[in-house]
Formats: sequence, structure tokens, C-alpha cells
Amino acid sequence: MRKLSALDLAFFLAETDASPKHVAGLMLFKKPRNAPRNFGARIVEELKSHNRPTEPFNLVIQFTGLSGPHWQPVRHFDIDQHVFHHRSRKARTWGEVKDLAARLHEPVMDRSRPLWDYHLIDNVEGARFAVYFRVHHAYADGMTMTAWLQKTLSDSPDDSIMQPVWTMPISRSLRSNRRRDSLLATVSKLGSQSWSQVRTAGGMAKLATQQLLERTGVTRKAVPLQFNTTDRTPLTGSPAPGRSIATANLAMSDVRQVCQAARATLNHVALTCIDGALHHYLEEIGCAVDHPLTIQMPVNLRNDSKSTSGNRLGVVLVELAEPTPDPIRRLHGIGHSLHKVRNQIDSVPGDAMQQYTVISALTMELIDQLKLSDRIPATGHTLVSNVPGPERALYLKGAKLEQSYPISILVPGLRTNITLFSCSGRLNFGIVATEHLERLDLLGTYIEEEFKALQDAVDHP
Repeated sequence: MRKLSALDLAFFLAETDASPKHVAGLMLFKKPRNAPRNFGARIVEELKSHNRPTEPFNLVIQFTGLSGPHWQPVRHFDIDQHVFHHRSRKARTWGEVKDLAARLHEPVMDRSRPLWDYHLIDNVEGARFAVYFRVHHAYADGMTMTAWLQKTLSDSPDDSIMQPVWTMPISRSLRSNRRRDSLLATVSKLGSQSWSQVRTAGGMAKLATQQLLERTGVTRKAVPLQFNTTDRTPLTGSPAPGRSIATANLAMSDVRQVCQAARATLNHVALTCIDGALHHYLEEIGCAVDHPLTIQMPVNLRNDSKSTSGNRLGVVLVELAEPTPDPIRRLHGIGHSLHKVRNQIDSVPGDAMQQYTVISALTMELIDQLKLSDRIPATGHTLVSNVPGPERALYLKGAKLEQSYPISILVPGLRTNITLFSCSGRLNFGIVATEHLERLDLLGTYIEEEFKALQDAVDHP
């Protein structure tokens, strides 16, 4: 039996039909030369032969019992309920693949079964196929899913061995949790936990005080305020059922050149493009705003790279740049904001940031459950996260991974989510929104156009 963390449990408490809490990856593969016509079917057949999942892929959630909510191994596992093959006589376009992935991303996952499924979408234009793989967010965060991706794909096009993610060996961290501690170790752990709780409480008090000082005007623009997005745009409000997906991607070599020339980080450059694209998009649909946009941004709180399960993240608010047609000024403004955010994160313990995030998320969820998201100011305009991935080329049974897009959740009060993922020499932007957000593909197009404008401005100052 394995207990849930507060954040893992929060994903279940906040889940509704209109706001499912699973995350996914949408990957596009190029079939190897001279691949047989049934190449995709063979992969699915081999995947289904791996029908003995390991943790956490054999776990179901249990809310009853004296021990409280916990994970429990499933009694009967059926691989056919988790691995699916989507065939089509006519070759699918990339747009049709995104539409299918959006439909697969809509429904809440069945909690009576392990919370994951794998879909191979066959016969995509250009001798390609796509994979849509989703898991419940209580299983993993973006960093964990990236680690899984690297372990289940190969570095070589000649490697024919395939180990699905759901059959990976149990991580050391899970094994160590099963060991019984000695009495001395238990006492030591309790003392450490007590001090950690004191530091956590102090950190949460500090974060709350920062909000209070900003709200009362004692400080000015020291931190972005929660529940302070008063303008009404299609980006904010209660999420509705139904999803749409858009994508954008940039060459990492071009991004690095801009970073080097502008003395900026990848986050600075990416947020500059997203900021400009959001303003352009809102203007295009007749909802322009004349002030800086604010985003929610998850941050990784892990102290080591060995933790490979569950969630260990917090969410901070970032005010983007003043509206401007000058991408250099926008870049500088965002750099200043990220510097303040970094100072805020470093000033409190990670546990404090995580627990503060849980409380904030549950507050936003309560507001949404009371049908007040369209009346109370939202916390930010959208959520943007960045998950670094492997730079090397990756393969699945000789098929090269060309593009990989994270498809995340919609949080209460926000109708869009943008997640970055660097992989195989590309910087990919996965955009998910409620299906009622019109012309979402424009947002992906504008991100690419804003990068070109920034690139031109850096090359020709």
C-alpha cells in the first residue's frame, strides 16, 4: 500500500467531468524505410504482449479504509482496456491527428482501472504514425513523464527491443519506501519532520504575507496578486467539457542562437514568444488587453533527480511584459519578472511552496464548484510550464520520433494551458484549451511568428 501526497490527492478532489486531471503526450513518428504496411499493427501486438504492469501502472485509487486514501494493486488487469490501435483507410493529416487526440483527452479516466492508456494512431500522412499516451496527474508530473519517455525509447534506429513504460522496473525510491526503519532511524526521522514542518509553516506564512502586503498597497509589484485578473477574455472563466489542441515547434539550434545573442535563457525566449502571441491572438479575436498578462507557472521542487514517481512541484505567478511591438523590450521585461520569481522561490522551503500551491488550487476549485469562476477575478490568464527533455534522437522499433507535444490539464478559472517540451532538437509547444475557444491554431502560428520577429530583432538590432 502506498499513500498519496497532498498534491496527488488534490488532483482527485479537484477532478470533474469539465476538468479532468490527466496529462498526456502526443508524439509523431516517421516509419523506417521499407517498413511493412502492418508496421503499426505489429507494434500494438507486441505492446499487448507486455501485460504485467509494474508500479504505478498496476495501481488503482482507494478512498476507503482506516489508512485513508491510498494506492492499491489492481486485482484483475486487462491490457485490452489500456492499449488501442486506431486504423484509418485514408491517410490522416496532422490536423486530424490533433482532433482525435483532443477527443481522447476529453473524458475523465475510469478510476476502477489503472489510470493510463496508450493509443497508436496509424496511417498518418508521410509514412508516419502518432502515439497518444495519457496518465492521471496523480501518477506523475512532467519531469517524471520525461524520465519515462527516455527509458522506453531507444537511441538507435537499429534497436528492435521495446520495453513499454508500464513494465519498467520499480524505482529505488518506491522500494526504499517499503523498508522498515529501525527505532533510531524512526526517531531521527520524526525529529527531522518536526523541524521541516516548522520551516514549511514559516514559508507559507511568508508567501501569504507577500500577498497581503501587495493587496493592501504596502508593496507595489513585488509579487503578482492572486485573483486579480479582472479583464474578461475567452482565456479565463470556468472550463467547459470538450477540448481542442494546437501545436507549435521551433528548431532548438535557432533558439540557442537567440539565447546566446540576447544573453537570455530558454524560458526568457519562450515566454517572450508566448506573451506576444497571446496579445496578438486576443487582438485577432476582438479581446485585446492594454496591460501585462499574468501566467501561472509550475516549477520543479525536486532536490535530486532520483525521484521518479508522484508529483513534486509548486506553482508561481509571473507577470509578463508591458504590451509592446518591440520583442527586445518584451524580452527584457520578462527577464526582470523571472528574476523576481526566482528570488521568491529561493526564499522559502520547497514543501512550503508545494503546500501553498495545494491550498491555492483547492481554493480555486471551490470557487469553480460554486459556479463563481465567471464572476470572481481569475488568477492569471493562462498556465505555462516548461519540461526539459532529451536532446538526442529517439526511436521506437526503428521509427524516428519527429515531434513530441505535452497535453496537460486545465486548472480552475483558466481555459488554456501551454506546455513546452524540448526533444530531438525541437522546442515543442503543446496547447490545450476548451473546444469553445475559437481558432486555437492561430495561437500556435503566432508563437512561431513571434519567435521569427525576436530572431530578426536580435540579428539586426
